[in-house]
Amino acid sequence: MPKTQATYQLTRFAPTPSGYLHLGNILSFLITSSLAKKHHSKILLRIDDLDQSRVRQAYIEDIFITLDFLEIPWDLGPKNQKEFSQEFSQIHRLESYKKALESLKEKQLLFACECSRKQIANISTNAQYPGTCLNRKIDLKEENTNWRLITNGHSIQFKSLESGVYNSFLPDNMQHFVVRKKTSLPAYQLASVIDDINFGVDLIVRGQDLLDSSLAQSYLSSLLPSNSFSDITFKHHQLIMHSKNKKLSKSKGATSIQGLRKMGKSKADIYLLLGDFMGFKEPILCLEDFEKAYIEKAG
Repeated sequence: MPKTQATYQLTRFAPTPSGYLHLGNILSFLITSSLAKKHHSKILLRIDDLDQSRVRQAYIEDIFITLDFLEIPWDLGPKNQKEFSQEFSQIHRLESYKKALESLKEKQLLFACECSRKQIANISTNAQYPGTCLNRKIDLKEENTNWRLITNGHSIQFKSLESGVYNSFLPDNMQHFVVRKKTSLPAYQLASVIDDINFGVDLIVRGQDLLDSSLAQSYLSSLLPSNSFSDITFKHHQLIMHSKNKKLSKSKGATSIQGLRKMGKSKADIYLLLGDFMGFKEPILCLEDFEKAYIEKAG
């Protein structure tokens, strides 16, 4: 039986608590929930909180408040802020990230980089890393350095829910991407790969803006010890845009669910907004309405 007709085991919501959840986040959650229902998959709530400089407890709390307000359920993961802090924060999984970094280090696939974002912006016309420190042979033990991955021009492919298989090359903005930050904490791309492998995720739903991340993560997983990442199927969905083709940002308070609620918007109002964006024929007032309309539209 083809994979698209089979049962996926696990998908996930994976918000980053660097701002209040906005309409774009919720759209992704609703599409995830719809596909989980269609493919008989369970849903994991995984909150990506490694970037401690941007994380706020109010943002973590907002995730639970918003999911509860919109009545969006999940099957695995923390049920509240306290449980998240005690058991599910990425801080508790640092050892697994460290093992992955050590594996890359042993294979001599890493190099240390002293460049700051400002320095890169000053020497690169497109703000993309030009490989400045690739051949400088800076010791990986040097403090205040990023660890970057040595990348090549090999093609990459991953399973796609839309096309079966997606083939491409690592984009310019992902060449020699960071896997460990100057703080010694793992970077997003590495932590996300390891979490998805260890939790057993086999269906990832994310916006089109994260297609480059999917390519980077697929490339990275191929360099790690034998793992299941190549079994994951990806769905990249359309984004809700601001004017002038700018995607929604967590800094835009008016599009946050918290901001909309302060304006007097109800749960049904928010579902109506998202249903209109999706172009559904019937009014969408709740999760069940959205799931039914999405599954029908997706065939």
